[in-house]
Amino acid sequence: MADEHGGFEDVSETLDGHPMVNLLAYARAYWPRLTLGVLAAFCTRFARLVPPILVATAIDRVINGPADPGLLATVGLLPAEPIVGRAARVALLERLVLIGALAYLLRSVTRFASRYLLQSSAQKIQRDLRNDTYDHLQRLSMDFFVDHQTGAMMSVLNSDVNRLEKFLNTEFRQVIRVVATVGGIAVVLWHYSPKLAAIALAPVPIIGLASGRFLTWIEPRYKSIRESVARLNTRLENNLGGAAVIKSFNRYGFERDRVAERSQDYHDEKVGALRIRRAFFAGLRLLTGVVFVLVLYVGGLDNINGAEGALTAGSFALFFLYLRRLYSPMRRVGKSANKYQLAKSSAERVFGLLGREPTVTSPPDPYHPDDVDGDVTFEDVTFGYGDRAPVLRDVSLSVPAGATVGLAGTTGAGKSTLVKLLPRFHDVDSGAVRIDGVDVREYDLDALRDEIALVEQNPYLFSGTVAENIAYGDRAALAAERDADDAARDRVIEAAKAAEAHDFVTDLPAGYDTLVGERGVKLSGGQRQRLAIARALVNDPAIIVFDEATSDVDTETEERIQESLDRLVEDRTAFVIAHRLSTIRDADRIVVLEDGEIVESGSHADLLADEGDYAALWHAQADARTPADD
Repeated sequence: MADEHGGFEDVSETLDGHPMVNLLAYARAYWPRLTLGVLAAFCTRFARLVPPILVATAIDRVINGPADPGLLATVGLLPAEPIVGRAARVALLERLVLIGALAYLLRSVTRFASRYLLQSSAQKIQRDLRNDTYDHLQRLSMDFFVDHQTGAMMSVLNSDVNRLEKFLNTEFRQVIRVVATVGGIAVVLWHYSPKLAAIALAPVPIIGLASGRFLTWIEPRYKSIRESVARLNTRLENNLGGAAVIKSFNRYGFERDRVAERSQDYHDEKVGALRIRRAFFAGLRLLTGVVFVLVLYVGGLDNINGAEGALTAGSFALFFLYLRRLYSPMRRVGKSANKYQLAKSSAERVFGLLGREPTVTSPPDPYHPDDVDGDVTFEDVTFGYGDRAPVLRDVSLSVPAGATVGLAGTTGAGKSTLVKLLPRFHDVDSGAVRIDGVDVREYDLDALRDEIALVEQNPYLFSGTVAENIAYGDRAALAAERDADDAARDRVIEAAKAAEAHDFVTDLPAGYDTLVGERGVKLSGGQRQRLAIARALVNDPAIIVFDEATSDVDTETEERIQESLDRLVEDRTAFVIAHRLSTIRDADRIVVLEDGEIVESGSHADLLADEGDYAALWHAQADARTPADD
């Protein structure tokens, strides 16, 4: 169950396995390029270790003359015999220059290869993960969208997926950096002085343990941060979407305080995490500083005392050049632990969402009808949203194919809920809904919804053209419209004419190619409703539902739409929910609901004669339409 803010605090209930292991599973498809990228990254890091060795060798053998042959001689890259004379020293220097040039060339090539291969792979994984998450999200049942706010879902699709991409893109390379740099430096330092190498490397396990402890400290903080971000996003989205309401009621101060409260929560959580992070990194710097002075003192004392195995001047310089290289990745362990926890928190939300299964699905062996006549039966239907009281109670209704049924009743009577059980936006708690005698739960879900069209009171239009929004009602028409197929455009125009939308569309600046804006903001409410009706008709459904579909049009347009709909629903089963009872007076049957139960049923004339609830509503509306006497 989601919290009151519509977040994803319940995500652990549907998370399957470790979230970071699930993330790595997405990388499996790109293992060849990732393997090459990892090898190239190791080569880059090893190549970076060569210049300090060249400097140490130049100091000991080129500048100071005969000395210990050094590591390069041990591996066969330089002669081991003492270097005597100017010509020999110049030749050695030239050999060092050549090795250095090759090391920098190798570093440049492998650095490009590693970054390109690893970063492009991270982008591909991000793309796949976002596509899969969005596709899974849109297939979840309507109860999920009731319980979760849009802002929280957007946070998962954008912020969380982007953070995972950034983790793969940056921190994965940092792990390679730590392993290659620390491992390579350890080998080299141990070759020159095991005692000083032990001092230099002693903090490594300490930092590893401290990082583990750091994860324990920071984990609750980052979970709280993610939750506070989701709540802040939800509040901002609600306020921006409700700008007109805020303005009309002059609630600027009230909404500012609500946003400020959410911002303060986010600030407090972030500052708390920041305090822990800064303390951790300060401790790491102090530890590496202690190592630096110890190496300086012990190594210098050995050289002064002439102890066995004391470092040469070049080797001493090599130690401090490497210590600088060693400290950075050591400190990065803590930062990577910080980034890991952030990524883990995001991965929990993403893969928790992917683990959430829809509550309404097709059965294992679904029914695929060859044709749907449109005979509809509600058998003792009871339904409620979640744990709330039932919205419908023991509703039974039989509608023959091709009939038009008007649904009337006060707000909250259950009219809209009843018709939304037809396409299985929700499943009944008890009873059954049947189409052509088959329980809708036995149908293939896609096949069922292809035969049912719904036009709501506040229709949603997508950002795009008029033609695209109408063609959206049919897969084939939409694909053909995008391909600029003339036959598809003819179908769109025919549906628009039937919905009494053609005239106003042709008056738009670009006709059917006019952009409607976000949510159809460039059109009036009545124009949006007429386009929604056209969108429903283009699919030629067997069952069509109009949920207050003419509430935002004027009386004249309503009459024109009604005349067209009378023709269009002639061979279809139609459910018409109407606040204005004049819309449904000619229906084959009118059903009146109250408190989730059918209280009246019959023709317009029969219900007027019964002088019940319907007659009272009809007379009240008739009186409202009649001008008052002067």
